[in-house]
Amino acid sequence: MAAMRKVITARFIDDVCKRVREGKRVRRALPIWGRIQVDRPLPVVCVYRRPVKGDDPGTAGLVTTEPSYILASGSRSLQTSLKNLLGEIVGTLCGQFGAVLILELWAGPPSSAHERDGLHAQPRFRIHVPRREMLGRFLDTLEEALSRISVDRNTATVEIVRSSRCHPMGSGSLAAREPDWHVVGLEVAPVYRSPGSEDLFPIVLRTLRRQLSRALQRSFYQFTRTHTTHRPPHYQALGRRVIRKVVFGIDRQLAEVADGFDFLLQVTPVNSEAAWRDFQLSKYSRTPNFHYRPLAIDPPILKRRLFKILIERVEDPAIADIFRQKRDELDRQITMLGDINSPRFMYGSVQLYGNVEEPLLRLAEELLQRLPRKPSEERRSRLGAEAFAERAEDELRQYAAKRTDLAAKVEIRDDIGNGLMVSRGALFIGKEARIPASRVEALLQHEIGTHVLTYYNGRAQPLRQLYSGLAGYEALQEGIAVLSEYLVGGLSRSRLRLLAARVLAAHRLLGGAPFIQTFTEMHEAYGFEKRTAFSIALRVYRGGGLTKDAVYLRGLCQLLEYLKSGGDLEPLLVGKIAFEHIPIIRELRRRGILREPPLRPRYMDMDGARERLALLRNGMTVLDLIRRYP
Repeated sequence: MAAMRKVITARFIDDVCKRVREGKRVRRALPIWGRIQVDRPLPVVCVYRRPVKGDDPGTAGLVTTEPSYILASGSRSLQTSLKNLLGEIVGTLCGQFGAVLILELWAGPPSSAHERDGLHAQPRFRIHVPRREMLGRFLDTLEEALSRISVDRNTATVEIVRSSRCHPMGSGSLAAREPDWHVVGLEVAPVYRSPGSEDLFPIVLRTLRRQLSRALQRSFYQFTRTHTTHRPPHYQALGRRVIRKVVFGIDRQLAEVADGFDFLLQVTPVNSEAAWRDFQLSKYSRTPNFHYRPLAIDPPILKRRLFKILIERVEDPAIADIFRQKRDELDRQITMLGDINSPRFMYGSVQLYGNVEEPLLRLAEELLQRLPRKPSEERRSRLGAEAFAERAEDELRQYAAKRTDLAAKVEIRDDIGNGLMVSRGALFIGKEARIPASRVEALLQHEIGTHVLTYYNGRAQPLRQLYSGLAGYEALQEGIAVLSEYLVGGLSRSRLRLLAARVLAAHRLLGGAPFIQTFTEMHEAYGFEKRTAFSIALRVYRGGGLTKDAVYLRGLCQLLEYLKSGGDLEPLLVGKIAFEHIPIIRELRRRGILREPPLRPRYMDMDGARERLALLRNGMTVLDLIRRYP
């Protein structure tokens, strides 16, 4: 019985090949150590054999990024049955695609003294190819793609070795010599660990895994196009499609931590109206005292729960990157909640939302200079909270007609002053809100057509992070929301002045200016009414200093650059994503993991929207926008 457990049985091989022929997923453990993973039938199989003697930490993870791989023990007792398994699978795939590539990967020895000391992580690759193997275009692509890999600013070196050995030293070949079986060996320098102790360098390993996966998929794409009948539309379409249960579990755990608190609601003062009245009574000379909701969480306990989430179990490097970034953001947010009303809060804000960079500051100052306030602008007819809520409910009903599970609600609250806020798909309206009639449509598209819509589009995706919000999503979200105001003809000059003033106020905060100084500057130097100047200062100084309000103008600028470069707007509405995630979202869509967003913004079909969007694609800047409005 012990001997039986050390071989792969014929029945096991038959079962695996049957599932491959039927296009079904395979994920099975192998005897001694390892597993076989077939995400779906593709004309490429990656192989890794763990050495019998010595440890080889980290190397197996270099192939688990791919949709089809075999991890197996290098034990001699297993090799014959392992060869049979690989042969039957490759034969089955050849019947579907005409040819198959077998890529075996192993770790080579470190060579230089610097590498032995762990001081110089220069990636090195040796591509082993049979002497008579004709894979010219594939090899050119693989060599070029590997040479682009860089770790710690050290660019990879690549060598092609023509040899009869395309497998690890001391191991036999697993592939038969068949005309449609193409075998390539990839020897990787183990720069991801310390040779003296075999300790891993986890950040180096993650960096290498992500870049190596891209390089392999680019090369596999070339192979499939030139040697097989398979015609993938893009190299990323060769990535993994099946999401393992462990990924869903980690996604759920991260979402549950995020749902344990509402960051923006928590840092929004509950006494803003009372603080304004006190500020008036003091003749604008005493810094307001803001009060916040009691914390319903214990930050250390929530952090303990957050860092128990085993993100390292995620094999897919793209999804793992998303999860790690979200964990880091949640960590900072939880820290900030414990630091409310302390100097540390502002430093946490800078980590989350960044400083006010010089070009953004210059743009804000120029907007304020070019857009002098018109005295009548802030005294036009307005809608109260209840009237605006009715308009918002009408807007939601139009989306609900397209998606029956849309359960967004509108709530008038007395604890958010005169503002508007979307939280988890619900629109909160401050009881004291007074919305200019000319701004109603623009704000509906900002709050509902963007924030509510992306929340529910995110809920239609398999990953909860798409509606909970990927790390740093605010700049792109607010950029789209402000853009929607422009597309419906509601991005007024006063609105642009307000966005610019928020940037300037954030800069003043970071420069050490007190609340009263910023309030006074907004009122006296830039002509904002006292109530508006108070709101600008409140939003920036709340909690101890929140630089989030700079993301509105920053996000709009970045979005205009994106559109100018040919980017499409609608794919950005798949959920709550950041600019840096656009390539990852494209990849996940090409791999078939993300679905088409079910909701399309109504503003895209409103009069003039397409024409305005076309103008933006021609290269309009924020300064160009101000010429569009009187």
